[in-house]
Amino acid sequence: MATLLKASYELVVNNFLAIVAAALAAAVLMRGWPFSIDGLARWLHAQRPVHLLMAAILTAAVAKLIRARRPRDVYLVEYGCFRPRPCFRAPFATCREHVHLLPYLLADKESLSFAIRLLERSGLGEETCVPDSYHYMPPDRSLAAAREEAELVIFSAIDDVFAKAAAVTPADIDVLIVNCSIFTPTPVFTDMVVNRYKLRAGVRAVNLSGMGCGAGLISIGLARNLLQVAPPGTHVLTVSTEILSSQYYVGSERAMLLPNCLFRMGAAATILSNSPDRARFRLGRIVRTMTAARDADYRCIFQEEDNKGLRGVRLSKDLTATAGGALKRNIVAFGPLVLPVSEQILVAVSLLKRKLLSKVVRLYRPDFRTAFEHFCIHAGGRAVIDEVQRGLGLSDEDVEASRMTLHRFGNTSSSLVMYELAYTEAKGRMRKGGRVWMISFGAGFECSCVALECVRPAADPADGPWADCIHRYPVQLPDLGRDI
Repeated sequence: MATLLKASYELVVNNFLAIVAAALAAAVLMRGWPFSIDGLARWLHAQRPVHLLMAAILTAAVAKLIRARRPRDVYLVEYGCFRPRPCFRAPFATCREHVHLLPYLLADKESLSFAIRLLERSGLGEETCVPDSYHYMPPDRSLAAAREEAELVIFSAIDDVFAKAAAVTPADIDVLIVNCSIFTPTPVFTDMVVNRYKLRAGVRAVNLSGMGCGAGLISIGLARNLLQVAPPGTHVLTVSTEILSSQYYVGSERAMLLPNCLFRMGAAATILSNSPDRARFRLGRIVRTMTAARDADYRCIFQEEDNKGLRGVRLSKDLTATAGGALKRNIVAFGPLVLPVSEQILVAVSLLKRKLLSKVVRLYRPDFRTAFEHFCIHAGGRAVIDEVQRGLGLSDEDVEASRMTLHRFGNTSSSLVMYELAYTEAKGRMRKGGRVWMISFGAGFECSCVALECVRPAADPADGPWADCIHRYPVQLPDLGRDI
């Protein structure tokens, strides 16, 4: 009964203006239309032709001015992801054997035990992949190994997106944006891509670094801003990745061992345009929230040296709480832009009750499933997914794409949300008009949210990173309690 009442409430409130307009139109028709067709024709015939022409020109000019002042729509034409070959697999048995062979961990039994427990509780499966450099003992942290990994994952993702968007060629790219958080070679990644694909000399190139796992959606936001002021038909190529080879931590501090256990190789490329031709998704609202003013958030993900001078990335034990807090701040700005009126009224009434009655009144948690059918939550770890699911009141089905992507590919950093979108499509769940909410977290600390609306489902949804394994998913994940 409660569900029926809420559905009726949403139907009435969300269509209130249409209901009022229909009622007014009905009232006018009931009183009788004051003009007849013949009367209107006589009035037009009595006007001077020059006046009618000027009125038509003025109406067209006003309409064009309104369209020009309105932000131009931006579209995701296509996206592609790196699909690692089986030779890069890092099953648990291999990982356990390797950590037992590392001398700096053998000297610290507690850290060794911690690394093994973390791997077992991480939510990662047996098919996640690491670069060739990780298969050496000790791992190859050379510049050559990092370049080799970068060329493999970046070029594979770009090849995939151009193969899918056959009508768009490298010569059509006007802007190139590449993001990688820690590893930044010289020449930079944008130069590497320009050289490989022989992009034209006038291409505008931007290389982003240091933004962590959230940089993928930051790149899309930057592309959107550029396309809204660019000439029609402009194309932007974005590439998101994280290069692991040169960043392997060879110490024993627990907080700095986490990236070794959670991060895996991956990359994603997107082609965006301000033309709807051949587009697959239309970009909606994009909101980015920064919390770096708070010292605890600023140091939540921090690259530094340990007490032995060994460089690594330290992940704070408060990472999940920090992510939850950043998401709450983001939702304050993002929610009113995407939620239907019915949910916004319930939130406003809840805030009013709390202010007037008592501070202990529980605030209403908006149901974002009224605004979105699909959710792509950055799968930084099981605890991060759990925190977002609990905070937003989502079901296990809503976060299935995130959990299964973490299980199959691990944490691929800034490219992860595109693997989750590919999972949803590979399962055949994406329909025309389907709405997607992408959420990412990154160093700083920052949270980004992007809304997408499906314009055209994939012709072959199984042709992607999940092509060889989607039939095995979803899988049942063991309940191992809280992350350590």
